[in-house]
Parts: sequence; C-alpha cells; structure tokens
Amino acid sequence: MSIFITCPVESVQRSTDFYTALGWTLNADMSDHNVSCFAIAPEQYVMLGSREMYASVGGAEELIGAPDTPSKVTVSFDLSSREAVDDLIERAAAAGGRVGDTDDYPFMYQRQFDDPDGYHYSPFWMKPETDQTA
Repeated sequence: MSIFITCPVESVQRSTDFYTALGWTLNADMSDHNVSCFAIAPEQYVMLGSREMYASVGGAEELIGAPDTPSKVTVSFDLSSREAVDDLIERAAAAGGRVGDTDDYPFMYQRQFDDPDGYHYSPFWMKPETDQTA
C-alpha cells in the first residue's frame, strides 16, 4: 500500500528547498509548480501543495491552516540510528525548521521538528533490546 500525506503550504518552492535540504528525494514525475512530492520511505510520500491546489481538491477550503496554526498531526518515522536522527534534526534546523524536544527513553530516542509551514515531524530510533534493561 502506498501512503501519501498531503499538506497545504505557503510556498511550494520554499517547501521544496526545505525538504531537499533534509535529504529527501523529490519525485519529479509527481511534482510541478503547484505541488512537490517527496519520497520519505518506499511507497510513502509527503505531497506539498499550494494552498489553492489543496483547497480545490474535495472542497477542503475550511481545512487549510497557517504556519502559526498548531499541528493536528505528527508524522513519526524510524531511522537507523541515534546519529541519523540527530543528523536529520541538524539539517532541519539549518534549513529553517523549528527544532523541538528531545526524548531519550530506555527503549527509544526521539526528536521533534516543524517545517516552515508548521508541520510536525518526530523521527525516532528504537534502541536494541540490550539497551532496554536500563
């Protein structure tokens, strides 16, 4: 099953620049001046569309937020190591993202960031079972 997370954004170009700086892969075949499609994992995508494009699909005008609107969804995903989580957070901060909390549980290491439009991401690394005895 493919999953597409579609988000209205203030500027498609600004969002494209931000997600490119994260190191995510732009799918040029599914992108144009109104939308950028980034592969975040096999068969998993985030679609960043202009507010006008987003509103034109399914009568969603009343669902469009703004950068200062609290996030209604957190996109969480696992990465291969603690260093990979930290590296992504550093890239997000350098690209203009807002970095949030760090949680270091006995079983999981997790950090937070928001993109320039306020979308909230929570990359994490699940610690090996040997570390869970703490």
